[in-house]
Amino acid sequence: MNEKTVLKLDDLKVHFHLDEGILKAVDGVSFNVYEGRTLGIVGESGCGKSVTTQAILRLLPKTAKLSGNITFFESDDQPPVEILEISDKELRLIRGGGISMIFQEPMKAFSPVHTIGNQIGEAVMLHVEADAAKARDIVLEALGRVGMSNPGQRIDEYTHQLSGGMRQRAMIAMAIACRPRLLIADEPTTALDVTVQAQVLSLINELKDNFGSAVIFITHDLGVIAEMSDEVAVMYLGKVVEYADVDTLFHDTMHPYTRALMRSMPDYKEEDQGRRLESIEGTVPYPMNLPPGCGFYTRCKKRIEGRCNVQDIPLVDVGEVNGVKHLVRCLSVAKSDEEGGDHDE
Repeated sequence: MNEKTVLKLDDLKVHFHLDEGILKAVDGVSFNVYEGRTLGIVGESGCGKSVTTQAILRLLPKTAKLSGNITFFESDDQPPVEILEISDKELRLIRGGGISMIFQEPMKAFSPVHTIGNQIGEAVMLHVEADAAKARDIVLEALGRVGMSNPGQRIDEYTHQLSGGMRQRAMIAMAIACRPRLLIADEPTTALDVTVQAQVLSLINELKDNFGSAVIFITHDLGVIAEMSDEVAVMYLGKVVEYADVDTLFHDTMHPYTRALMRSMPDYKEEDQGRRLESIEGTVPYPMNLPPGCGFYTRCKKRIEGRCNVQDIPLVDVGEVNGVKHLVRCLSVAKSDEEGGDHDE
């Protein structure tokens, strides 16, 4: 691809040092996010999706130990920024301006004792316009862009006066008000009705198309991933287990975990009508004191006894489609390639 890189993660690890041991929430994640494109991150709860994106803005508690590299390319005129090496003061100049985040639960993300206009305006005055009157105009424009009803009234209201959909719109308005270079959306449609979900997704795409922003989109919904993403990273137990462009991921799925996710989703193709939905047996293991080998081993129907459970599994390049590498972390895929077998069951 010829797109400009906006964010680069290289072997990112987030470990929590607890009395019981080391909890490996994120364990060696690497990917790039490109200008004007959306990277979708999908996986079950507890797979490390949110922790990965919170690490980008260093929003984790002090018990978290971060290692690896997080490189942010804010513009062509400025050198890249190593997020893990800059001071808190320097990072505050990036948060909300160069990188914005739509949090999963706006009721918890907003302060209950300040109006939404005050909170959005604070970010605008820090990153865009120091004049309070002009900053208010920018906030009103942002609220109008997200479809907030009567923004002139809502700007002076508190979060408890807003419905769930309005709070989410206010959160998105805060994220887009400064026209960020990178937008991180952490399950932004959670608890919203279908109509509002569609409007939220449209707003995020509009930001990407109009301003060339890069987007990281976290969700459990594979249908939303198919609609929103250009590239997709499937995470399991703190690792990326499959990475590909969105069409390849849905039509040439290789990792057993990704296949299991696909089979748990309704399919509306005529030949698949009446197909019974499958569940994934078991749950995501607690990421502490794990045995060696693949984290999906105990739940995988294609596990190789004596191999998958005794060695670390690397992320292997199995091809390239539309300029995007297809990466898979699975020995059964490598074994299938060696034997000349078909990836699809």
